[in-house]
Amino acid sequence: MDDADILARIHALVDEEHSLEEAHVGQGLDDTEQSRLQEIEVALDQCWDLLRQRRARRSAGLDPDEAEARDPGIVESYRQ
Repeated sequence: MDDADILARIHALVDEEHSLEEAHVGQGLDDTEQSRLQEIEVALDQCWDLLRQRRARRSAGLDPDEAEARDPGIVESYRQ
């Protein structure tokens, strides 16, 4: 997956996130929708992390294709 693919995935996830949120303005999400929203948030964190890894590797003169998506448990424990 190259940078463009990752960015396309990010945009698709953000669009889905916004659709879920906009469909329920003034009301809560049901359990299935809430679960999907959490999945989207984790996937976004993973995508952003992978993109940062690729950019850092490229900047350091390393092969960005050797960057790998990290486990959600690792990505979700980062401090923002």
